[in-house]
Amino acid sequence: MIADTLPLAEVTKEALRVLYKEIGVVNTIRFVNQFTTGYGDYVEERKILFADMSLDELFHEMGKSRRKPPQKRQRK
Repeated sequence: MIADTLPLAEVTKEALRVLYKEIGVVNTIRFVNQFTTGYGDYVEERKILFADMSLDELFHEMGKSRRKPPQKRQRK
């Protein structure tokens, strides 16, 4: 059997539609994200972001975020 060849944009659109239908939007996004690469330089960005903080200040900030329990989202 010979299938018609569709433009790649159409194949992608149909594939995403099938994924949404079968596994839901969230899992489709998780699936697609594993094939995308990040951008930028993580290490360099962190050097700039935390340049004015001491190690003690960084640990203090980390501790504050650990003490707060995550907020539960209310379902509508």
